[in-house]
This record gives sequence, C-alpha cells and structure tokens, in this order.
Amino acid sequence: MTKKHYLTMIAVLMSMGLSMAQAQNPECMTNLSIYAEHAKVKNYDAAYEPWKMVYESCPDINKANFSYGEKILAHKIKNSSGADKDGYIQDLMSLYDASLKYFPAKFSKAGVTIDKALLSYDNKMASDEQLYGMLGKAFKEDRKNFKNPKALYLYFSTLVDLHEGNKKDLQEVFDVYDDVTEKVEEENKKLTAVVTKLLPKDSLGTLTSKEKRQLRVATTNSKSYGKIATSIDSKLGALADCGNLIPLYEKSYEAKKNDVNWVKRAVGRMFSKECTDDPMFQKLFEAQLALDPSADAYLYGGTLKQKAGDSKGAIADFNKAVELETDNFRKSNILYKIATTVRRSSKSKARSYALKAVDANPANGKAYLLIANLYASSANACGSTPFEKRAIYWKAADMARKAGRVDPSLSGRASKSAASYAAKAPTKEMIFSSGKAGQTVSFSCWVGGSVRVPSL
Repeated sequence: MTKKHYLTMIAVLMSMGLSMAQAQNPECMTNLSIYAEHAKVKNYDAAYEPWKMVYESCPDINKANFSYGEKILAHKIKNSSGADKDGYIQDLMSLYDASLKYFPAKFSKAGVTIDKALLSYDNKMASDEQLYGMLGKAFKEDRKNFKNPKALYLYFSTLVDLHEGNKKDLQEVFDVYDDVTEKVEEENKKLTAVVTKLLPKDSLGTLTSKEKRQLRVATTNSKSYGKIATSIDSKLGALADCGNLIPLYEKSYEAKKNDVNWVKRAVGRMFSKECTDDPMFQKLFEAQLALDPSADAYLYGGTLKQKAGDSKGAIADFNKAVELETDNFRKSNILYKIATTVRRSSKSKARSYALKAVDANPANGKAYLLIANLYASSANACGSTPFEKRAIYWKAADMARKAGRVDPSLSGRASKSAASYAAKAPTKEMIFSSGKAGQTVSFSCWVGGSVRVPSL
C-alpha cells in the first residue's frame, strides 16, 4: 500500500468517527448496519442484540448507538416487567450518561438530566424533592439547553406540590414560575419567528420541501409550548391572587426593595393580576421607578393615572413606555398591555394599540385575539338589524383564526374563540332568508370595514 493510499484510508476512517481499534473490528460495523436497518422500521426486538454488541464493544463508533439505543431500550421497558424492566431502565439511565461522555458535542447536560428525570418520573422512581432537585440543577447550570416542554412543566409542578406540603415557600414558587414562563416565551419567540417568515410563502404555495418541514416542526413545537404554558398557569392557580401576593410583598418589601429584579417581577405580577388598587402596588411601582425608570415603569404609571381619572396623563405615560422600549418583541408586549388597559374606556383606542403591537411583532397572536374580542363585544352597536349585528361575529372569528396562525402556541385558545364567534354569526337559514349570500355587509360603528356574507 502506498503512503498516499494509507493516509487516504486513515482520513476516511477519521471522517466516519472511528478509532483504529474499531476500524479493525468489522463485527461492529456489520452489527451497526444490521441494527440500524431494524430500528429504522421500528423492529426494536430484532435490533436489540446487534445494538447491544456494538454499544458494549464500540460505544463511540456512531451516535446511532445512543439515538437508536434510546428507542430500543424504551421499547424493551414498555414491553417488560419486574426485574427485566428494572434492568432495562438502568441500562437506559447508563446510556444517557454515556451519551454525554462519548458525544459531548451532540448531547447537552440539561438534555441528559431531563431524560433521566423524565424516565424516573414515568416509572415512579423518584420523589418530588429528587425530581425538583435534578431539574432545578439542570435549569440553573444549562438553561440554554433546557427546552423540553414536559420537563419545564414538571420542574414547576413538583415545586408547587412541595409548597403545598409546606416544604417550599411561596416566593420560590413565584421565582421559578417567572423563570419557566420566561423560558417558554423565549423558545416560542424563536418558533414564531420561523412561522412569521414562512407563512407568506405558504399562502402563495411557494414553500420548498425543506421549508414545509420547518414550518410544520415550528408549528407543532409552538403548540406544545402553548399547552405547557396553559398548564403552568393552571398549576399556579390561586397562589398568585391578590390575597397571597399583597401579604407576601408587604412582608418582603424592606429586605428586597433594592433588588431591581424582585421589584420588577413583583410589580409585573400585581399588574397582571389586577392588584393595582392596593397601596402596595403604588409602593412597588415607585421603587421600580427609582431603580429602573424603564418602559414598564411608565406603563404602570399610566395605569395608575388612568385609574385616578387622568386620561391625558395616562396616554402620555403609555406613549413614553413605547418610546423607551427599543426591542420590538418587548415593545409589542407593552403595546398589547396598553391595549388591554384602555379597552374599558375606548375600544377603538384598544384596537389601535393592538394593531401597533402587531406592527412591532407580527407573531403577537394575543393582540389579534383581543381585537376579535373587541369586535364580538360590539355586536349590538354594529348594525341596525339582527342580521347585521350578528354579522360582526364573522369578522371576530376571522381575527381569532389569524391569532392561531401567527402564533401556534395560541391555536387551542384561538380555535375555541373562533368556533364560539362563528356559532353566533348568522346561520345558513338566516343567510337564505336575508337574500344577502355572497354580498358585503358594512359596519358604520367604530369597527368600520366590512365582511362578506358566505355563499350558500
């Protein structure tokens, strides 16, 4: 063999991720091919023995030892019992640890810990304290890779259960709630950016096969985060009502009043739970204004002025909040909050702010849902006949559907809202009786615009 050919062979082996010892073990390569073919068609029982041989003899020969190995062992766990099942569970636990050892660039610390925690949870092998400890450590040490929706929920739900058992205090529950919901928002922000980019091409039918897959994956994952976010809020439940928040913040204020992060979170939570009438909100707001006169501070200041009847001062503060915020995503959220605040005094102003929120972030589905609700609540004021009044619900339903398209995490809520509005719109019998099928109904109220009556 010439030196050139010898070096070429070494390069090929290295590119395949093989060590020289493994390259001299053709049995590993043969069995790798055998188990991979079986695993591809989900014949995991046939894949087990050849996989086990390769994994034990040549663990670092290929990442497939771990990706397929997980599926093979999960199948064995599902279809076994007693000591056999316990053995497969321990094998899978060891495999998770080994994945990080042999392929550290392909597997993350958080991912491995999450896999082990979920395996323990699914098989009732760990207490709430153990699960919370495992997941909490992973979240704090490798937050970037802590992305599993089920693990995010489990991390928070075990803490709530521990609190209810008097093992964790309420402040820790709120701290972790904020951390987890911020993480969900971060990940969904990335997904909706993909959706926003690809939806226009999807409507034109010009997506490539790769883009179709990207849109499908982003939509599916966004929906998962939406479900988890709803579950997390449900788990928090009444723990975050004003009756719990106010005494907690009164108790902690002196010790925490110079902690800008604590103050901002406290003000934000009281604002979201509409505890703004309590003097504690004013006190916390003033503390935030002194520590960090940011966009959010002016939002809260505007809310207080509005409650005091100073509409002009409130609008000035709201606009100042928008002006100060430079991040479009955060600006959109502020505009949405302003919209929800002014909706009681002016639906048209609320829609204006909601539309500005969409301009800042086209994926702000909550803004579309708010507009849909504003339309639906104006039915009696937007028509002179029962048919015209009910026609507004078509417009509301369309807006609700749009919310689910731009932000799939809201798809469940958006679908329910759209269905509810559509059920209140004119029926086929009403359309037939009116003789307006296929025609346009215009709205002379604040909503303006028009809607086309469905053809029969």
